[in-house]
Amino acid sequence: MKNKQLYRICESAVLVALAIALCAIEIQIGALGGSIDFVMIPLFIIAYRNGLGYGITSGLVFGFVKCLIGGGIGWGLPSILLDYVLAYGAVGLAGIFKEKSWAIELSTFIGCFARFIIHFISGITLYAIVAPTELAGMTFVNPIAYSTVYNALYMLPNTVIAVIIMSLLRFVLKRMKKVQ
Repeated sequence: MKNKQLYRICESAVLVALAIALCAIEIQIGALGGSIDFVMIPLFIIAYRNGLGYGITSGLVFGFVKCLIGGGIGWGLPSILLDYVLAYGAVGLAGIFKEKSWAIELSTFIGCFARFIIHFISGITLYAIVAPTELAGMTFVNPIAYSTVYNALYMLPNTVIAVIIMSLLRFVLKRMKKVQ
């Protein structure tokens, strides 16, 4: 039992490190933050292989480390917790269908949607006061509409990319040796 736990912890640590390394490859969306990247893929692999607990914990750790080394800015601790720690922790919800290859796209979508919801909540609560009223050529007076559009601009492409990549990885993940 301890060997199985140790293996999962080590595998999760290596994949979190890979996610951190993937932070270097991103496309920034606008000057206010948000980017298209591949950092969620290793987190989805952790969640898929090891379940909710490892997935959520790994996401929380990744979010915290990304904030520290990436120069995470925000409106104090609530912003750091929502935009980094909890947002990436929510990605771990993809572990809901642990090792079910038939649900890999669904679980990836669930993880992406959960992250979107956390960013959305941050947008309508913390950033509502300073949110610009203009975005992508549209004028917004409602923080809910602004947060929806702003977060969708980068989360929608991230979701599509993640679902496609995880779908392609389905067969590789299915063949990987299961921890006994």
